[in-house]
Amino acid sequence: MQETPQNLAGKCAIVTGGSRGIGRAVVLELARRGANIVFSYAGNAAAAEETRASAAALGVEVRAVKANATDPAAAPALVDAAKELGGVDILVNNAGITRDKLAARMSAEDFEAVIATNLTGAFLMTKAVLRPMMRARAGAIVNLSSVVGLRGNAGQANYAASKAGLIGLTKSIAREVAGAGIRVNAVAPGFIATDMTDAMPEAAREATLAQIPAGRLGAPEDVAHAIAFLVSDDAAYITGQVLAIDGGMSM
Repeated sequence: MQETPQNLAGKCAIVTGGSRGIGRAVVLELARRGANIVFSYAGNAAAAEETRASAAALGVEVRAVKANATDPAAAPALVDAAKELGGVDILVNNAGITRDKLAARMSAEDFEAVIATNLTGAFLMTKAVLRPMMRARAGAIVNLSSVVGLRGNAGQANYAASKAGLIGLTKSIAREVAGAGIRVNAVAPGFIATDMTDAMPEAAREATLAQIPAGRLGAPEDVAHAIAFLVSDDAAYITGQVLAIDGGMSM
């Protein structure tokens, strides 16, 4: 087995929504590559502690911070925690929620809640890291969009809008800060094996697999490996891009 490169040693990463699923995989992969980590979690303290302990066992410093992505005070608190570990080098905007329903039946509250967490929360977090990154004239940001943001999905108008919005946010901020040495990219995962997909009825799962040329669901680690590349110096000339991680679903 090839040894994981320590190409993020000495850097500090903030990962929002880092206690479970894709976020947890990102925390562990960045830690494996030597980065110190600050991650936020919404409420599951047991899952957050398990992730924190697993990442710390890899020999890096790790802080878990309970924070609501929609709270304007949350982003500065995460930045302050990162500064205690040496600075803010990397941001992964992963926190997100779903409130699925057909548009004709979707309440304005459910639409706004998903936009607030998935899109506005990412903006607030990005805004908070830009100043220290601009002072350092270096930094890497990755936003978690989705294949749904690329092609839409029935019953997910709010989620699709938030994820499409993240693509626009990514490209706009990438243009603003490229000259300051800061790179901003997005990944667009397809169907990834998480707690949500585990709960799918078998018929829905089979219908989903039929749409994926690779013939399987993705693993959280598939996404984490791509993000680890994008935040590393190996991707130093890549900014403003959207990388689909979906087994060919969006071809």
